[in-house]
Order: sequence, then C-alpha cells, then structure tokens
Amino acid sequence: MSTLERIALFIDGANLYASAKALGFDIDYKRLLKEFQAKGRLIRAFYYTALVDDQEYSSIRPLVDWLDYNGYSVVTKPTKEFVDSTGRRKVKGNMDIELAVDAMEMAEHADLLVLFSGDGDFRSLVEAIQRKGVRVAVVSTISTQPPMVADELRRQADEFIDLAQLIQRIGRDPAERPVRAENHRRAQFAPVQQPVEEPVRE
Repeated sequence: MSTLERIALFIDGANLYASAKALGFDIDYKRLLKEFQAKGRLIRAFYYTALVDDQEYSSIRPLVDWLDYNGYSVVTKPTKEFVDSTGRRKVKGNMDIELAVDAMEMAEHADLLVLFSGDGDFRSLVEAIQRKGVRVAVVSTISTQPPMVADELRRQADEFIDLAQLIQRIGRDPAERPVRAENHRRAQFAPVQQPVEEPVRE
C-alpha cells in the first residue's frame, strides 16, 4: 500500500465483534483507525450495526456514540424482533444492504476498500467493486475453528488480512478491560469500549 493510496474502511459491526470475541480480544477502535491511517490516506471509516430501539439501555450505544465523535461514520437501523419456528423470540439486525450501497458509491473515490467481515454474502459485492478497478482487502480470521471467514469471500478478495495478526496493533490492553455488563448503568464507559453484545445475524 502506498502512502498516497486512498483507503475506505467498511466494518460489519456484528461480524467483527464475533470474530474478535472468538479470538479472545477486545478491539481498540482508536488504534484501528491509526493502523490504517498509517497505510495511506484514510478517506472514510464506516461502522454498521443494528440497535435495539425499544430498550431503555443498549450496551452498544456508548460505543456507537464514541465512534460518531471520533472519526467513524456510523450507520445504524433498528433491529427487528421475530419468533422462530420453535417459538423462541429472536432479534434480527442485518446491515448488508446498507454496507453494499455505501461501498458501491465509495468505490469511485477509493483505491482500496477494506471490508471487516467474513460473511460470504459479500462475495458478489467484492467482485462488483473489483470490476470498477478498486482493490478489496478482507479482514476476518481463519485462526478459529471453524474459520470466521467464508472461503468464497477470502478467495475473491485481492488481499486477506487475518484479524489474529492485528491483535498486537489494534487490541485493547487487557488491563483496561471495562467493567462487565451488569455494572454498565453505574460505570463510566471507557471511550473505545468493545460492544458487549451485537444483534444476532440470520
């Protein structure tokens, strides 16, 4: 990557959170931005997540607020609640369409799009962006069992970056680990808090 390369980040919040959790670390979003600012000209960093609207308190809101004020373009929408075939209540929050539309629009302004997701549904999006002459890097992990990245997405990407290789550079110091969820109402949030929960993706 040249220092003049225009870079745009697209973070699938639920997917990245699940990958980091599987690897046993918390992401420091300030360090993540700095990591990619050092690789070129970072023109935009998008973060996508669904929010539970009817709850008085959502543990991901402090993170979303912090990202909004600290260099990220946060895209949210309300989750949808449904009952599955076994009668269990589930929450669904899928941001794939929003991410895909923004990525296609941003492609003409970037040299490299970095997709933080292992979701195989994005393979056709990556292919479409590549047809516009833009390179695509996928950040996920094959260091877990099973791997968090779909094989077809990894094959389609111009570059695959294993999240496990970034732990030292974008991980939170374990000593700074914030208090657990049950203390959130009383506690002051650390500014780059990793979300405690993300909506289930179906």
